[in-house]
Formats: sequence, structure tokens, C-alpha cells
Amino acid sequence: MPDGFSAGDTAFVLISAALVMVMTPGLAFFYGGMVRVKSALNMLVMSFISLAIVSVLWVLYGYTLSFGKDAGAGLIGNLDHLGMRGIGLNDLNGSIPVTVFAAFQLMFAVITPALISGAIADRAKFTAWSLFVALWVTIVYFPVAHWVFFSDNGHGGWLVDHLGVIDFAGGTAVHINAGVAGLALCLVLGKRVGFKKDPMRPHSLPLVMLGSGLLWFGWFGFNAGSALAANGVAGMAFMNTQVATAAAMLGWLAYEKLRHGAFTSLGAASGAVAGLVAITPACGSVSMLGAVAIGLIAGAVCAAAISLKYRLGFDDSLDVVGVHAVGGAIGSVLIGLFATGHVGQSVQGLFYGGGWGQLGKQVVGVVVVATYSFALSWLLGQAIQKTIGFRVTEEVEVTGIDQAEHAETAYEFSAVGASLARALGTPATVTEPVAAKTNHKTGADAR
Repeated sequence: MPDGFSAGDTAFVLISAALVMVMTPGLAFFYGGMVRVKSALNMLVMSFISLAIVSVLWVLYGYTLSFGKDAGAGLIGNLDHLGMRGIGLNDLNGSIPVTVFAAFQLMFAVITPALISGAIADRAKFTAWSLFVALWVTIVYFPVAHWVFFSDNGHGGWLVDHLGVIDFAGGTAVHINAGVAGLALCLVLGKRVGFKKDPMRPHSLPLVMLGSGLLWFGWFGFNAGSALAANGVAGMAFMNTQVATAAAMLGWLAYEKLRHGAFTSLGAASGAVAGLVAITPACGSVSMLGAVAIGLIAGAVCAAAISLKYRLGFDDSLDVVGVHAVGGAIGSVLIGLFATGHVGQSVQGLFYGGGWGQLGKQVVGVVVVATYSFALSWLLGQAIQKTIGFRVTEEVEVTGIDQAEHAETAYEFSAVGASLARALGTPATVTEPVAAKTNHKTGADAR
């Protein structure tokens, strides 16, 4: 092996990549449990299809656009590595093979468009969604990843190298990017039939809790793995991820109790995800106490933010905007306050004597990524809607998107009904299970 190669770092990043991959099926369960039963299968497949589409595009041109040598001004990579050509088994990125680094970053590219899907649950054509994923990663995610993640001999993408934005593991490139894209698609597709009128409660809270737990588990690879080495920075990122997530859950539940009078499982799961989102950009630059503060703030603020869809009139089905856009912005901006200068970054935030400069840079980074993502996502959504059509018909939406788009359903109730009928000696009837009930407005769709 070449000089500088570390077997330990390589194994660590490979395991981290596998953990990040697990996050996509975890997200599928999280989202799938939050929708009504007639849309559960569609929600699962909308996440899974990202694994297929993005993996192929990453090898064809995604890696080179994101991490190829800068083509100018830190905006996009060149085409030297089309089809992953020119990358040898012994080529290193730091102490790990480039192939391992590419695999790790691929999993980030996979989950980012999958996050968007929750914003348009119940009403998107699967073909149109698949086309959107392919186009969106090409013109939105790959360039933004270059801005934020690319580094070559000390020269990074323009947000990092020229502006000085800190984003350790993807608060801007992943969460703000996806959250704002979800908002754009909400506006393009419009509200679901019965929005604000019909109950749209989660059909399976156990699935939501399972998905949240898988996301929490995989997120250690997402954040700690971003150190790209088995070192102290990875250990600090791991601990910051844990305590921020725990604090956010407490912050969300406290808000929920004060606002709605109860602690719910959906609130616990959503609070955990909000904390994971918020600590992502900051986990390599803040102390554990700073991580607790970021988590508490994110949990409470995101819990409050999800009600904005009712006030502003956009139908974000599963609160992608309130959790990912808002949570990512909170974590990114608070780096300007809580960065210690003694973890993985030398930059100090306002509370550690660093002045206002870094805070301003973080705000600019958030605004730039949000503006770019919203504009391009809205244009893509409009183009698809006006050509092949993005939204299903009202009849399909009301009767259930699973059967219409996939010729399947998540649960086979007819067999159960027939068995019960034979046992009881009564005519069989096919019914949908009663959705999980809550006694107050909280969580996805019921909030």
C-alpha cells in the first residue's frame, strides 16, 4: 500500500459508509409510518428508489462533479473522473483510498433527495418523482456538495474556501438543501385533498419509532465518519451527536407538553431527528455542552416551526421544512456562537471570543444554499408538472396511491378479513385499520 495509508481509518470509514446507507431504509420506515395506510408502500419506495438512481449517477458523473478537481471558482468539479476513470486502487484521500471516500460520500448523495419525499407524500407520480431525483441531484446536490465538501490540497469549494463557512457533515448541503427543495415542491404540487379538513394521522407509530432509531444509529456514521479518520475529532463528533439528539428530544417533548398537554411517541421521534439534523454541521466544532444547547434549541424551535404550514398555507406532509430546513439552519448558524476553536476547527464563535464574523459567514452560507436550492427545485418541479405531470389525479389520491402507482398495498386486509369471516361464520368485509390516534395536534399530519 502507498505511504500514508491507514488500515484503521479505512475500516472506520467503510463502516461509517454502511451506517449512512442504513439511514435511507430507516428514513423510509420513519416516513412510511407517518403517512396514512393507503400511501405507506409508496412512501417506502420513494426513499428506496434513491438508492438505485443516485448510485448509478454517482459513478457516471456525480463523483467527478462533486469531488473532481475544481473547474473554476470553487463552483463545480471537472470531468476528469467520468465513470470513475483515473481513480486507482492505491490513490489516497488523506489516509484512506479514494474509492472508500467515494463510497462514503455516495451515501450522503443517496439520502439527500430521499429526505425531500416526505414533503410531497400522498400525491406524487412515482415516474415523475424518479425523474426529479435524477435531475435534482445533477443540478442541485452535486454542485452544492462541491461548494461545501470539496477539498484539494487546501483548496475547497467556494463556500468553504472563499467564504469560510463551517459545515462538518452536511447541515447546508444535505438538510437545508433538501428541506428547502421540499418547500418548493409543496408549492408546485399544491395541497393534498382534504388538507386542514380530514384527519391525516400516522398509520403506524411503531414504524415511526423504528425508523427514528435506525436514523439515530446510522447518524453516528454520518457525523463521526465525516472526520475521515478514527481519531479524537471522530470521537467528539460521536459524543456531540448523541447528547444533542437527546437534548433535542427533551426540548421537543417539553414544548409539546406545554403547548398540547401530553408527551407523544411521535414527538419523541421527531425531536430526535431534529437534534440529529441540527448537530450535523456543528459536531466537529462545538463542545459537548454546546451540543446540548444546540439540541435543546433545535428541539423546541422545530416543534414550534412545524405549525407554520397551517399559518402560511403550504402542505408539507411530513414536516420536512420544519425539521430539516429549520433544524439545519439552526445548527449551521449556531456554529457562529458555540464554535470553541479547540475541537476539529480553529475558528471561535461569538461566545468564545471570536466576534461576529463567523456568525455572519454562517448566515450567508445558509441563505446562499437555501436560495439556490429553492430556485432550481421550483423550476424543476414546474418543468416536470407541465410536461409529464408531477401530481396524481384526485381520484388516485383519494382511493390510495399505493395500488395505482405500484399495483400493491402495504398490508393485505382482504385475506385477514376472509379468515376472520370464515372463523366467525359472517360475511367478509374489507376495512382499513384505524389510524393511530392522538388526543391533540402533534406530529406529522396531525400537528
